[in-house]
Amino acid sequence: MSQPFRLDSGGAIDRSIRLGFSFDGRSYEGHGGDTLASALIANGVKLVGRSFKYHRPRGIVSAGPEEPNALVGLRTGARAEPNTRATMVELYDGLVAESQNRWPSLAFDLGAVSNLISPLFPAGFYYKTFMWPPSAWLFYERFIRKAAGMGKAAMLPDPDHYEHRFAHCDVLVIGGGPAGILAAREAARSNARVILVDERAAMGGAFRFERLEIDGMPARIWAETEVAALGTMPEVRLLPRTTAFGYYDHNEVALVERVADHLAVPPPHTARQRLWHVRAKQVVLATGAIERPLVFANNDTPGVMLASAVRRYLGEYAVVPGRLVVVATNNDDAYLTALDLAAAKTVVATVIDARPRPTGSLIEATRRAGIAILAGHVVIAAAGGRGLKQIQTGRIDDAGRIVGSGPRLAADLLAVSGGWTPTIHLHSQSGGKLRFDEALAAFVPDAAKQACRVVGAANGTLTLAAGLAEAAAAGAEAARACGFGSGQPGPLPAVPLEESGRVRALWQAGEGKARAKQFVDLQDDVTVNDVALAHRENFRSVEHLKRYTTLGMGTDQGKTSNLAGLAILAELRGEPIAAVGTTTFRPPYTPVALGTLVGPEVGLHVEPIRRTPMHDWHVAHHALMYETGPWLRPRAYPKPGESFDDAWLRETLAVRGGVGLVDVSTLGKIDVQGPDAAEFLDRIYCNTYKTLAVGRARYGLMLREDGIVFDDGTTSRLSETSFYMTTTTASAAKVMSHLEYYLQVVWPELKVAVTSITEQWAQMALAGPRCRAVLERAVTGCDVGNTALPYMGVRDGKIAGIPVRIFRLSFSGELAYEIGAPADYGTAVWEALLEAGAALRIVPYGLEAMGTMRIEKGHVAGPELDGRTTPGDLGLGRMVSKKKPFVGSRLLERPALQDPGRMSLVGLVPADGTSKIRAGAQLIAEHGVPPLPMLGHVTSVTGSPSLGHPIALALLKGGLSHKGRTVIAAVPMLNESVVARVVEPVFYDPEGARLHA
Repeated sequence: MSQPFRLDSGGAIDRSIRLGFSFDGRSYEGHGGDTLASALIANGVKLVGRSFKYHRPRGIVSAGPEEPNALVGLRTGARAEPNTRATMVELYDGLVAESQNRWPSLAFDLGAVSNLISPLFPAGFYYKTFMWPPSAWLFYERFIRKAAGMGKAAMLPDPDHYEHRFAHCDVLVIGGGPAGILAAREAARSNARVILVDERAAMGGAFRFERLEIDGMPARIWAETEVAALGTMPEVRLLPRTTAFGYYDHNEVALVERVADHLAVPPPHTARQRLWHVRAKQVVLATGAIERPLVFANNDTPGVMLASAVRRYLGEYAVVPGRLVVVATNNDDAYLTALDLAAAKTVVATVIDARPRPTGSLIEATRRAGIAILAGHVVIAAAGGRGLKQIQTGRIDDAGRIVGSGPRLAADLLAVSGGWTPTIHLHSQSGGKLRFDEALAAFVPDAAKQACRVVGAANGTLTLAAGLAEAAAAGAEAARACGFGSGQPGPLPAVPLEESGRVRALWQAGEGKARAKQFVDLQDDVTVNDVALAHRENFRSVEHLKRYTTLGMGTDQGKTSNLAGLAILAELRGEPIAAVGTTTFRPPYTPVALGTLVGPEVGLHVEPIRRTPMHDWHVAHHALMYETGPWLRPRAYPKPGESFDDAWLRETLAVRGGVGLVDVSTLGKIDVQGPDAAEFLDRIYCNTYKTLAVGRARYGLMLREDGIVFDDGTTSRLSETSFYMTTTTASAAKVMSHLEYYLQVVWPELKVAVTSITEQWAQMALAGPRCRAVLERAVTGCDVGNTALPYMGVRDGKIAGIPVRIFRLSFSGELAYEIGAPADYGTAVWEALLEAGAALRIVPYGLEAMGTMRIEKGHVAGPELDGRTTPGDLGLGRMVSKKKPFVGSRLLERPALQDPGRMSLVGLVPADGTSKIRAGAQLIAEHGVPPLPMLGHVTSVTGSPSLGHPIALALLKGGLSHKGRTVIAAVPMLNESVVARVVEPVFYDPEGARLHA
């Protein structure tokens, strides 16, 4: 298959490997070592996408992670991945790619009409347009969301898996170019543990394509030799295809390794990508620099590329992106591109240099190659639509103003270079400072906050010899700082002599008022006029400019655009660029797949299903299982032909009138032991435990440090030094962490050990007026009579020969017992109780009946313990001890938490006796002029079969001071409201006679 723009020789590709791929349904061919971008260029594909806002034709601009245009969708089905930079995608056989943000096709995109009517969509138009009328926002939102973004994410579950790894090293070197290789070599010479990271498949950086000799050998060979030598060192880890995307406190750097992205499908048991958390004693940043494009009219025309990218495609991939080339520059580096193109027998028509009198060896070599140099000129416009055809030049004066027109030049490739911007992202993320270097016309690293050194082009050192010397010294010094070596680098490689002329800062060519668009940010379609409009509307801060215009907010994060935008804003403000400053550099440096961040902690790996010891029994008896957090619990046990509502109503009435059995094994259970256990519990709970007698239980409240209720539960004293604590199901793990924190950090002097025993114990509650009769038939070795086992008493006994612990506790408001048994024997005890109660018509009941009974009894649970309530709010203020300090005691005394006007617990019944009150409903006054303030909200609701009407618990401002009055429980989204009467929150057996029976 023909590749018309591929050279017959050269490059680092493997021509013996032919790789077939498709782009927008059309088949092409590339070679081993290609990227998708280089393969597309080799096949003559110039149009690769449409722009974000105006749907203008866009082509490949760069050859690296800074690519703003060539965002493509990869693969199909569940493995589809949007917004991937074609410049960083390694080609493999069978790769499927497609362009994005166009319809019905890339060549004919109806969305391009937005370019024709673009005056209607200036920067920030949506902030103004969609504010009125306010009621129309939900209508607007549908269309805005459809228009947002570029590619479409897959809707199917990701079939790949991802890994997380953690590593420590002495010296972490980020960047596998010549500076990074030398820094790693010098650090490794002293036996320091070194990790060398580079985002490309092959390390070497610019040495992969530059025509240089290092130590008498081609630069690429030198780099490959050095990397191979590093790979043999036992203390060195090489991580190619790995991007350092975040630099955090304490020298922690986050890396993403693309383990199998260069393969059609990851091999079995192989992660697609791997997230590394690396903690390094010293970090060396050798991240290089990013070439800046030039700003002129229609500078987004396909065929306008960065000069260094053209050179990389030529030298590394043996691809010529054009036949008739013009080079436009304001610095010496682009002359290397002109010379490399000429050496490849490509016609270089002209080098356009913004500097009036460029001099130096590269300029002279260019002239000797027969390439014309047009000095003191700039490109002011490009023309060509879907592919570059012509450029217009202009003459500039010493102040950079256009003072006359220059020649029009035919070209199908314009290689531009606006200077180099050091890649300072990681340095800034680490807390390092920046300063503006006038000679480079760029921000460069200044003082570092962490143990970090920046070297080479990333430090603004753009000459090779100086950069290598800087890198070698930094590697040796970093190793010495870790206790290895003397800090003196070894001999430096021999490199050719260089001279570099000064860059001429050039931020835009022509006036911002030009009719044709001059793009500052290619990815987000931000123009010079947009920046000027933001300034006119007083968005003078660079952070405001970014958000108002979206400058630098794309997947490229402004790598090629930020500095030009800052410079144009500075000019409009009449201030130096240094005074304007930069936006905040945040992770990630380049986009990271969500799957990589999550890693293996998905599905059951992050939220495993937990089953109680009696789970199989529940399933066998047709329980409707319900997820409550990580647990599966029975919601009800419908009989054949019985609906869910019929089932839980039957179960509730059966417990109220007879006896029922419910599985409460999911309660958190914590063993608290030690000579200071009682003292510890006194400090943890707001009520007192030192006075609790052995063989007795007590209901307790834990508070947070701010005085808000954290959790509730019962704790039983088994001996002078041993307690058995239960917590709510939802907070079991949080309570355990809470206890451990206070024992390890706040009160390490206390002699107490806490152990989670949730999994070791099955627990079940036997409730109802006949439950004592059932328990007496089942238990041996223990008197469960009212005198021997009073309310809140604890005794040990046996059921079916199995040792059990019996707690006389009640969540339902009925006479009740909780029975704890070893988990392996939970089902046996459960069945023994059911057998003992068969003659008394015992029923198993589920969550719905249990929840109904606790609401009838006014017991608080999760909806009331919402992280905002105090003991007083819940009607439990009498439990708070005034005789001892405890966690939260001081802040609980704050006036705002003692205010009688706070929302506190009340009961609600519908005024008409039948209307259902909805959970979450807002409580408002029955009379008044809208809008009425919210007085509270409904927390828990049920239709009470015992009372014969709906009831609810709620938190209401002023609480029971409103008793007897009516409020409205309103749900505006559903246009629903119910008039409700405020009553006591204990609806059923308020005297407690039944549970004390």
